[in-house]
Amino acid sequence: MGKKSLKEKIIDTALILFEKEGYHGVTVDRIVEQCGTSKGGFYHNFKSKDELLFHIHDIFISYVIEKAQEAYDRYTTPVSRMCAIIQSFTKVFGMYKPHITVFYQESTYLKGEFEININRKRKQYKNIILQIVREGQESGDFRSEVPAEITVMAVIGMVNWLYKWFHEEGPLSIEDIGKIYVDLIFHALLTEKGMKDPEAQEHLLRNQPVKR
Repeated sequence: MGKKSLKEKIIDTALILFEKEGYHGVTVDRIVEQCGTSKGGFYHNFKSKDELLFHIHDIFISYVIEKAQEAYDRYTTPVSRMCAIIQSFTKVFGMYKPHITVFYQESTYLKGEFEININRKRKQYKNIILQIVREGQESGDFRSEVPAEITVMAVIGMVNWLYKWFHEEGPLSIEDIGKIYVDLIFHALLTEKGMKDPEAQEHLLRNQPVKR
């Protein structure tokens, strides 16, 4: 692995301090002291502490949007698209758990353009999933009696809560949890027609929960 840039070092230091002491409990002076840089080094990379907090969230929300769009473009059915999105969404909690934890603890401090931009990206992600659910309902693969908006919020809420309880040293890997989520969501959402679809069967077989 290559040497980390100063920007990456500042982010890593801020993640530790924000998670431990809270956003308002940490000053720029404290960040640069812990990071071993200067205020000039900090402000060369971030205009403010608010921009740093925005960047922390933007890292992972941009990743999930990219993966969701990749899933939509790569696969051709609502079932396969939903499966790929759930897996990539779950995986982000293994890759960026500190970023996500800090954001959900401190996101109320984002204001102005930072808040607007983050909310826009979160809505963009939600809309990709919403489109897939609606397409699945129109094709008869997903249950139409379940409101699409509520389905989307249930999926996002279930996966989002991982930041509260997932631990890498726990009995299940993030990949194991992703398989469980696919199984739960598909059995709740798919119609009889959807369950019989060969692509759905393939996904369900490939994502059988690990027995412990």
